[in-house]
Amino acid sequence: PPYLRVIRAMLTKFETKSNRVKGLSFHPSRPWILASLHSGVVQLWDFRMGTLIDRFDEHDGPVRGVCFHRTQPLFVSGGDDYKIKLWSFKLRRCLFTLLGHLDYIRTVQFHQEYPWVVSASDDQTIRVWNWQSRTCISVLTGHNHYVMCAAFHAKEDLVVSASLDQTVRVWDIAGLRKKTVAPAEDVLRIPQMNTDLFGGGDAVVKYVLEGHDRGVNWAAFHPSLPLIVSGADDRQVKLWRMNDTKAWEVDTLRGHVNNVSCVMFHARQDVIVSNSEDRSIRVWDMSKRTGVQTFRREHDRFWILAAHPEVNLLAAGHDSGMIVFKLERERPAFATHGNQLYYVRDRYLRIYDFETKRDNPILSIRRSGGSGGGSSAPPRGMTYNPAENAILLSSDAEGGSYELFQLPRDAVASVSGKGTVTSAATVDAMSTDSRRGLGASAVFVARNRFAVFDRSSGQIFIKNLRNEVTKKVAPPCPSTDAIFYAGTGNLLCRAEDKVVLFDVQQRKTLAEMSTSNVKYVVWSTDMNYVALLSKHAIHVGDKRLRHLCTVHETIRVKSGAWDPSGVFVYTTLNHIKYCLPNGDSGIVRTLDQPVYVTRVNKGVLCCLDRQGKNVEMEIDASEYLFKLALHRREYDRVLAMIRSDRLCGQSIISYLQQKGFPEVALHFVRDDRTRFSLAIECGNIEVALQAAHELDERDLWHKLGIEALRQGNHHIVEFAYQRTKNFERLSFLYLITGNLEKLQKMLKIAEMRSDVTGRFHNALYLGDVQERVRVLEESGQLPLAYATAKTHGIEEDATRIAEKLTESIGEDVNLKAMLLADGGLEAKLMLPPKPLVRCDDNWPLLTVSKGFFEGNLAAAEAMSGGKGAFDMPDADMADAAAGAWGGDDLDLGGDMDGIGGDDDGMDGIGGGDDDEDGGWEMEDLDLPPDVGGGAMGGGEG
Repeated sequence: PPYLRVIRAMLTKFETKSNRVKGLSFHPSRPWILASLHSGVVQLWDFRMGTLIDRFDEHDGPVRGVCFHRTQPLFVSGGDDYKIKLWSFKLRRCLFTLLGHLDYIRTVQFHQEYPWVVSASDDQTIRVWNWQSRTCISVLTGHNHYVMCAAFHAKEDLVVSASLDQTVRVWDIAGLRKKTVAPAEDVLRIPQMNTDLFGGGDAVVKYVLEGHDRGVNWAAFHPSLPLIVSGADDRQVKLWRMNDTKAWEVDTLRGHVNNVSCVMFHARQDVIVSNSEDRSIRVWDMSKRTGVQTFRREHDRFWILAAHPEVNLLAAGHDSGMIVFKLERERPAFATHGNQLYYVRDRYLRIYDFETKRDNPILSIRRSGGSGGGSSAPPRGMTYNPAENAILLSSDAEGGSYELFQLPRDAVASVSGKGTVTSAATVDAMSTDSRRGLGASAVFVARNRFAVFDRSSGQIFIKNLRNEVTKKVAPPCPSTDAIFYAGTGNLLCRAEDKVVLFDVQQRKTLAEMSTSNVKYVVWSTDMNYVALLSKHAIHVGDKRLRHLCTVHETIRVKSGAWDPSGVFVYTTLNHIKYCLPNGDSGIVRTLDQPVYVTRVNKGVLCCLDRQGKNVEMEIDASEYLFKLALHRREYDRVLAMIRSDRLCGQSIISYLQQKGFPEVALHFVRDDRTRFSLAIECGNIEVALQAAHELDERDLWHKLGIEALRQGNHHIVEFAYQRTKNFERLSFLYLITGNLEKLQKMLKIAEMRSDVTGRFHNALYLGDVQERVRVLEESGQLPLAYATAKTHGIEEDATRIAEKLTESIGEDVNLKAMLLADGGLEAKLMLPPKPLVRCDDNWPLLTVSKGFFEGNLAAAEAMSGGKGAFDMPDADMADAAAGAWGGDDLDLGGDMDGIGGDDDGMDGIGGGDDDEDGGWEMEDLDLPPDVGGGAMGGGEG
């Protein structure tokens, strides 16, 4: 029979494995779907990303109905526990439960406009609830068996219900609307007759549709026409029409071989979709009333269908999960040549000129279909032959077919402004001479030859423009299942896990590349690069099919085109992205709806939307052009783009760091913390000092000191150590630079801070024996103090300490022996050598030269007189000229007797180690004299 002739593979977009799915609902704006399971769980899925977002588990027993609210972050569910639950997916919990039904609840649905929920139950009633007041506002009685479903009309005050009593009922709820929504005076105008006859008048039966021989499982309104469709256990799908006064059966669709579980009208096409316990989904042509597509599963019965309210997507629930799918591809077939775009929309082959923006139909084409008037399948692919002005269209119909068209000679002139515009009516009247044939793929390979892959024989047929076979060629791989264009005389042959570049004339393999299943091939205009598009990956190669890079995506890759600069721009479901030949990629912008790129040129992206309309988008190409210039080492272009200040953002900074250009990244940064990190990375001490001064954090000064020490700039090291109060490091720095005056000051500071260890170290560095003796004596180390004084010949101190020791040693034999030895100790004096030369200049240990970018940018900014990224602020330069820390600027409190007092002028220096928030301020500590001067290098080249 004709309804079994077209059985196709489903265009599955998403699939889950779970317990039996009894209810489904698409979110109207987000890529989400709810699935209610026989196990009692409600799952929330992101079907675009393929991830489970959340699960809701409060029902006791199967959940048969579920529905998203159109605008609020809510959904409603009904289950076998007789409960209707309203949930907030934002709060991730059940808000409240509606009680009233006395048996299983089959379906629940929100009203499009009012705060209502309609529910159908096995207690033979339909209830309408106000979810805001949490009350039942109407009970619809009349069915005398289980009510399997109930649904509001999208626009009118109607409810349709289906029951196992073999009827479909349509209910008028206009009275309910007036009673609960309209002002009070409108209620008084309801005719009294309704109240007398129907007991309330708020919801009355309008039609009872009888015709099914068994219980009816589902009924649904058409979204805009006065039609109803129903499916029943008699294995039939019935189409009904209604008017203001009556409803009647229009036709019966037969084909299912078991109970019909669910049936609905397609929102965007004139078809009816039904599923059944016979493990099939069937698509029926509404006008011809025949089956046009059948999708089967091997083991799973289907239970429920749902349609997305905005997007061309359907979902079906079965015994082991659910599937989200399309009935046919939405990608328009198109080909570009020069300034012209050839594409198919509706049943016309059209031509669009990118320059003049004129769009004309040039040929009327029939959409290929199966025998016996099956479903019309849109063309899947197109190739254009400019030499002969011919078009090849490929389709999936009949297992793969193609159609060859010779275009009118004035087709291009009609859109380029040189000819007359043709109307659709004129095109319809023209004869469309085309040649057809069977083949999985068809592409041009020469001026007057095209290749067709014949799946049945597994061979490539070379045909002339009269559709005659001139040659048969065996493909390079036995597993070849498709061919793509690859220039004159060559083909790209797709095998299981690779693509082969094949010379048709010489019948030999030129190259091959390992890929996942390639769907589309996009060549650059000069044929130097090729992009192989798979479901979730893009493989980029050169004209010899040498692999350059692979970009992986988590969501589907939809289309792509080459920018004339050599960057591949492509689209996913929700982004426009780019890919450089070296593998660098990024996002250009986000998309509300998927589009199919036809051309990218001069910052304008031309594309087709899913309705086949031409759309132009302005895109910012500066990021990928900047990265391309860096990749090609076109540094003059990079400098020009830097000066234009069009680039910004954390991603470009991270990219420059990753690629080894921190000095370039430094130009884009205004955040002091990021500037400091970049300056340290590229060795730019001036900028690092400026940023550290702005932030004034201990950790940053420490890092600055480390980098300055690496470069040998000990003046900056000294300044950094001062800011961090790193007294030990400062003392050692003064020791190795021979600065005895500042070492002496460090000794006084340690004394004021009561830092015993610091005093001893500084005294040791200075060779000040008397200070060491004093430190040891004050800290109670009398034996060590005596040994130090005695060894260094300070007899006066030694005698005084010996007296103290005599009183305190008691019976300590060892100490007595030491005292009695009286200078007999054998020891070498620990005196540091005197510095030969005091090192006032920085050490020439590490030369840090400015790189290409840094030097050019600094020079340009100096010429312009502006403050650049590599300049010191004027205030800092003034501080730098004031002299190094020390000298007369540092008030050490005058006389040593006043050390430690409150008024000794040392508040910022002393105070103990716990004074973390204090410390030297810039007034107390001047910058070294050559900060920002020529002694310091710039960034590393």
